[in-house]
Amino acid sequence: MNIRPVIALAALLSLTACGDPAAKTPPTASGPTWTEVKGDALSDAQKAQRVKADGAREALFGKLMGRLTEVMGKDGPAKAVEVCRTEAHLLSAAVAKEQGVAIGRTSHKLRNPLNAPPDWARPLVDARRETPAFLAASDGRLGVLAPIRLKATCLGCHGDPGKVDPAVKEVLAKGYPNDQAMGFAEGDLRGWFWIEVPKP
Repeated sequence: MNIRPVIALAALLSLTACGDPAAKTPPTASGPTWTEVKGDALSDAQKAQRVKADGAREALFGKLMGRLTEVMGKDGPAKAVEVCRTEAHLLSAAVAKEQGVAIGRTSHKLRNPLNAPPDWARPLVDARRETPAFLAASDGRLGVLAPIRLKATCLGCHGDPGKVDPAVKEVLAKGYPNDQAMGFAEGDLRGWFWIEVPKP
């Protein structure tokens, strides 16, 4: 048996294992391969997909913040938690349909387990990516992961647990028994919007 090919293969495997884990996400049994693309290396088609992703993100952000600001001003933060629990996914679905994309929010400290990241975004979430990321799928889709920084208005539900209103804590305990999304400070990386834009 010739040992040279075995050594060469072992060396190749060791080198690829040291690469950026987010650079390439292998396909699932039924899914494509996702490869990270730097923002300045996007093709013209991918740039158009990025514009579409940015528009969808802004639309969802606007709808969510508008609804939460309205409820916070009228009924307080405890009611805003309820709105987040019952309406956020409906708003995401509406924006997805309007914009022709898949879209959602995720975090490294989840409140709602339904907000777990898609497979292609998970390595970036696990690495706490603080800058926007773009991943091209082998089927022509573009995945975009856009960081969300915590605003001061969000501290009432996501801030220091010792300073959160007891009524908010009670609603959180009932709606999210495994909540991890507290202990943030203003400006912290709270999570990400993720968007998948289909092939043009």
